[in-house]
Amino acid sequence: MTSANHLELDNARLASYLEQHIDGFKGPISSEKFADGQSNPTYLIKSSNARYVLRRQPPGELLKSAHAVDREYRVISALGKSAVPVAKTYHLCLDATVIGNIFYVMEFIDAQVFWDPSLATLDNHQRRAVYHEMNRVLAALHSVDIDAVQLSDYGRPSNYFERQVARWTRQYRAAETEVIPDMEALIDWLPQNLPEDDGRVAIAHGDFRLDNMMFDKESLQVVALLDWELSTLGHPFADLAYQCMQLRMPHGGLLSGLGGLDRAALGIPSEEEYVAEYCQRMNISHIPHWNYYLAFSFFRLASILQGVKKRAIEGNSSNRNAHQMGEQIKPLVQLAVSLLDEPQQ
Repeated sequence: MTSANHLELDNARLASYLEQHIDGFKGPISSEKFADGQSNPTYLIKSSNARYVLRRQPPGELLKSAHAVDREYRVISALGKSAVPVAKTYHLCLDATVIGNIFYVMEFIDAQVFWDPSLATLDNHQRRAVYHEMNRVLAALHSVDIDAVQLSDYGRPSNYFERQVARWTRQYRAAETEVIPDMEALIDWLPQNLPEDDGRVAIAHGDFRLDNMMFDKESLQVVALLDWELSTLGHPFADLAYQCMQLRMPHGGLLSGLGGLDRAALGIPSEEEYVAEYCQRMNISHIPHWNYYLAFSFFRLASILQGVKKRAIEGNSSNRNAHQMGEQIKPLVQLAVSLLDEPQQ
């Protein structure tokens, strides 16, 4: 079992290491783990003259390819040269003996994060501005020249959905704790109904959602897109469907969406408007096979949460809500299965 001590940092040793590897870094330091939202434990580091953020792998046995903080560091560093807002990176440590796992350090940004997709603290004009801004950032990410930022080898460029269905099926099986009939139906249906590969390739964030963005407190512009753990070269429509999938989920609870709310009354674009705005930004007419991409997104999130549930059972989760997140798996796959019989666009 993992205790809180496994997540505590040796501040003296860490400070000594960072003084040697980050220009201008000065100890002593204090460290405080952020409580919410990270599968990779994330800490606020306060030095004698500045604040930083440290992200590390979680303790315990990890699923293959999961929690690759070295990949996070690479993509954030590369995108620092692009129009995509990201935090500045300072150092990647591949020596697991320093704090017990590999980690990286990036800048601390004093901005706001919105956890409620209904944006209850904002007015209608501000809500619409936030959703337009998310749409802008998503299109900017998918417009990045992967050769120019030296990320052309960041993943395999073709047959993204075929590979992802296979990958998340394997990940789900590795973390499976019970038989869920709806999940079995998805695992059977998804590979049999793959859309033909259209050749689109972009940097796919993999977890593009409201609470993975930091917004300027005054302008409401996105100042940093966070949590790149699941990023790869992939199909851009996966990110768009993933965000829209989450906004379809019921409002309230740990994985709150906009389901059941009157978007128009809140000033929030409808799904159709949001997708149309994205298409306009990307200069495309429409998105075929939309239901497939949504069903895949539900399946993928359910597979991710199954891994969270397994780590919670084993005592290796850094998320205090891990057990409750595991309870969302069955409702997610029910929503996915409901899409299977609808005609594909």
